[in-house]
Amino acid sequence: MSDLQEAVSRRRTFAIIAHPDAGKTTLTEKLLLFGGAIQLAGAVKARGEQRRARSDWMKVERERGISVTASVMNFDYADRTFNLVDTPGHEDFSEDTYRTLTAVDSAVMVIDAAKGIESQTRKLFEVCRLRDVPIITFVNKMDREARDPFELISEIEDTLAIDVTPASWPIGSGRGFLGCYDLLKDQLVLMDKTQGDVASEGIKCEGLDDPRLDELLPAHAVATLREEVEMARGLCPEFDLESYRAGHLTPVFFGSAINNFGVQELLKGLGELAPPPRPQPADGRLVEPDEGKVTGFVFKVQANMDPNHRDRIAFFRLCSGHFRRGVKLKHMRSGKQLSVNNAVLFLARDRELAEDAWPGDIIGIPNHGSLRIGDTLTEGEDLRFTGVPSFAPELLQRVRLDDPMRVKHLRKALEHFAEEGASQVFKPMLGSDWLVGVVGQLQFEVLAARIEAEYGIAARFETASVEAARWVECDDPLEMKRFVDSNRANLAEDHDGALVFLSRNTWHMNRTQEDFPKVQFLKTREQNRIVQQAAAQ
Repeated sequence: MSDLQEAVSRRRTFAIIAHPDAGKTTLTEKLLLFGGAIQLAGAVKARGEQRRARSDWMKVERERGISVTASVMNFDYADRTFNLVDTPGHEDFSEDTYRTLTAVDSAVMVIDAAKGIESQTRKLFEVCRLRDVPIITFVNKMDREARDPFELISEIEDTLAIDVTPASWPIGSGRGFLGCYDLLKDQLVLMDKTQGDVASEGIKCEGLDDPRLDELLPAHAVATLREEVEMARGLCPEFDLESYRAGHLTPVFFGSAINNFGVQELLKGLGELAPPPRPQPADGRLVEPDEGKVTGFVFKVQANMDPNHRDRIAFFRLCSGHFRRGVKLKHMRSGKQLSVNNAVLFLARDRELAEDAWPGDIIGIPNHGSLRIGDTLTEGEDLRFTGVPSFAPELLQRVRLDDPMRVKHLRKALEHFAEEGASQVFKPMLGSDWLVGVVGQLQFEVLAARIEAEYGIAARFETASVEAARWVECDDPLEMKRFVDSNRANLAEDHDGALVFLSRNTWHMNRTQEDFPKVQFLKTREQNRIVQQAAAQ
């Protein structure tokens, strides 16, 4: 096996997805703890001098106790190298999550044991399904009052239309939660709240009939465990690795992230079951990870990770080849050569210089606006990775300044956020007021807070007389010219220079479509290239 193949086989790149408050960021912290990346796990809602979550590094995240941007963490565990992406759970920031899922090979879906499948969980799962991303399910908060495990498994199966296999089985719940039985390795793992940030070690058993179970557990708990496991094994399919990696089956782990329980089993499960870096779709072919030439794509840009330096970091998923510091890569959109000398590996906001990287790794490339979401970098080959989406905004508002002298600074800030994918900016063909488009109302609040915190500009958002924005495309240049000439007052450009139609209401949109049947009004586009798909209104 070559060095490249060996490095590929060791990598596991995964995202954590969940509905808000399911415990996703807490789980991330504990995975980092057991992976040896941090010495003390943080808390999402820590007070005062208590340690806060590493993945929630923005001021606005710490104030609100939510994740608003995806963060990347690299760490090693048990001869595996993990690239973990913590995604925003709140649906107002779901676009960042959707794009992030294009850069991972598997996902961990976190479910609250009391609430089961929630709306955002369902949406994120569907995105994973579209890309056949394998999913491991982690049922969290078993130390609180929880629903019956059979009920939870049945709900996952019915709601998400996927086969479910329990990888572990809980022993009790709430105050009576004692631990889990590992069904894949036949071992008992007991919860010990006295250990602090130390993982519980599993006790190897010779199946459920092992007399040690009777010694370690109360009689009623043993009887219930044996009965439930027998029933679960009868009702659920056996674990099938191929079926899981094809996205047809999800193994379910039970645990309590806040108490460190089940986290180590999940981490081991990811190392053993999750796929190594998968082939990535590009124009005309699949790019295999063990190809010799370096290729990859940008799936996220983050502005002002270091507010003192106004920096911008492009998050780059390496798809093939062995990346070495100083390598020259072709920027496909511009055709220029980039010398990558200062790429970094991440631990959320913290970083270290990347001397080299392998397929599956996510590295940060500092840039000054040259790299955008969806860009492909290659070691010479002309190809372009596909599938990084951009969605039409749900809400549009005008932005107003308290100090009109700072209009240039504001525009720069808005362009930075648009490049980052945190919002979309539209420059009307007529008029000077820029429009900002987002997925959810909370984004406007976060944007205003970030504009003030990162740029020192007091700005506010006001209602605009625009209901929807759609990218426009037409194969007939004469028809396109007629459309532009007739609708100049309702047209704008996005930050990529793509033409956008701004409709006042549904009637206005329908009427324009009737008047110009050859023009396509698109709700989705691929970053840097419009997707050939007209979406229904």
